[in-house]
Amino acid sequence: MLLEVRDIRVNYEKVEALKGVSLQIAEGDIVAILGANGAGKTTILKTISGLKHPTFGEILFHGERIESYKPSRIVRLGIGHIPEGAHVFPDMSVQDNLALGAFVRKDREGIKQDLEEIYKHFPILKARSRQKAGSLSGGEQQMLAISRAMMCKPRLLLMDEPTIGLSPMLIDEIAKIIIFIKQKGISVFLVEQNAGLALNLANRGYVVENGQIALAGTSEQLLNNDEVKRAYLGG
Repeated sequence: MLLEVRDIRVNYEKVEALKGVSLQIAEGDIVAILGANGAGKTTILKTISGLKHPTFGEILFHGERIESYKPSRIVRLGIGHIPEGAHVFPDMSVQDNLALGAFVRKDREGIKQDLEEIYKHFPILKARSRQKAGSLSGGEQQMLAISRAMMCKPRLLLMDEPTIGLSPMLIDEIAKIIIFIKQKGISVFLVEQNAGLALNLANRGYVVENGQIALAGTSEQLLNNDEVKRAYLGG
């Protein structure tokens, strides 16, 4: 198993945000996580990537316990995190943003090849490689944020609401990017407000309610679940 989260509990001061969450992600999987605002989805991602530390429980990545590690060490192990909101360095060029994504790597030739591959798949980033990242559109910044995370050569990519605020055309583009990521053998843990999109991309999914896993199953099972249909799929 690539990632195992075992009974983690996380507090924000005196408020318990996660109340014993357990989940698994296998090599090559896309796993979706659904839930209302404030349910704990983003906290799960932050805890996996080391931005929050659990008060209880274990997180194992390829069998290694990582719940106490700093974010930089977790990135080096192969976990990339794309936070909600397409966070880029606005005053740096597109190319420098991508180069920064590879800061943990030493293989110069491999970095060069991966940059060329990203430019091949996302030619708009190559065309604007010398522009400041802050001058890009929202969709282009999201594309850059995803590409920068890929430059660290992750084995697992955590994606938090990658389509939020985007037009339907750009949402389709982000979906294609997620499929491309899977084709490269990278596992994806996807938090996504568009439940239909998420479950159609994913192999499996979890539903989080009030800091706990309320439902889990294959994407097909969740798509056909009456509670999921009513709460997240418009009927």
